Amino acid sequence: MPDAVAEVRKAVDRLYGHRVMRRRAAEVTSESALRGARASAALAGADWPLEEVRRRTDFSADAEARTVGAALRIAAEAGQLLSIWRHSPLQVLARLHLLAVGDGDPAAGRPRRAGEGAEALFPLELEPVESVRVEAVDGPLPEPPPAPGAEEVAARLDQLSRLLVARAEGQGVGTPALVVASVVHGELLALRPFGAYNGVIARAAQRIVLIAEGLDPKAICPAEVGFAELGTGTYRRALAGYLAGTPEGMGAWIAHCGAALRLGVRESTAVCEAMQRGMA
Repeated sequence: MPDAVAEVRKAVDRLYGHRVMRRRAAEVTSESALRGARASAALAGADWPLEEVRRRTDFSADAEARTVGAALRIAAEAGQLLSIWRHSPLQVLARLHLLAVGDGDPAAGRPRRAGEGAEALFPLELEPVESVRVEAVDGPLPEPPPAPGAEEVAARLDQLSRLLVARAEGQGVGTPALVVASVVHGELLALRPFGAYNGVIARAAQRIVLIAEGLDPKAICPAEVGFAELGTGTYRRALAGYLAGTPEGMGAWIAHCGAALRLGVRESTAVCEAMQRGMA
């Protein structure tokens, strides 16, 4: 795990040192948000080409379109929620869910209640596509256990929130940002606190933590792109390690999140290089 943390730090620092970042950081941030949202939606089963995401204006036609729209709305606002995140992470999670489902949904912005279930994290069996790798594996991929009940979700969300607020107040500062972000991501996938869009929300929460912790303050490292590139099977196996709760499983999950972040850095480095070639 220390190696994964160190490698991520070096990769991010190199990207922030790119000459394009001196004058065009806002453009890189915007492109990172778009690419991250597209990849997060793809991991949820709505795999659209990047140019299609750029072109479309209506995201209400069907389930895939709604998923893409949810990811885009969340990505557009996530960076504006930092001040709230530092003292009320649960309020931010509620806002992310509201953005995802829209205020016309009676469950918008609130965790599941007793008797309410959650959509599957991996609702579609993705076909091999260009943007999300689906590996050939022996045997079925691990399925997450059923989502915990509402009472357990509320208790664990409260505990997670307390830990994050305490960290914002200066406690536990020795824990690397990658570890904190990975735990938040994994815990939200484990809890599935909302009826829908839990995967998209969990990945957005990881991004918010990386911004808030200062590892990626300009939000230019789309880890979601890396998760898609590493493949849905790898994602599910790494999540199974987190859910097992063993030191080895936790270490593998954090390493997986680190590898995804490094690939996100590579994606934005390519964006910077393309911008530089166009500068004259």
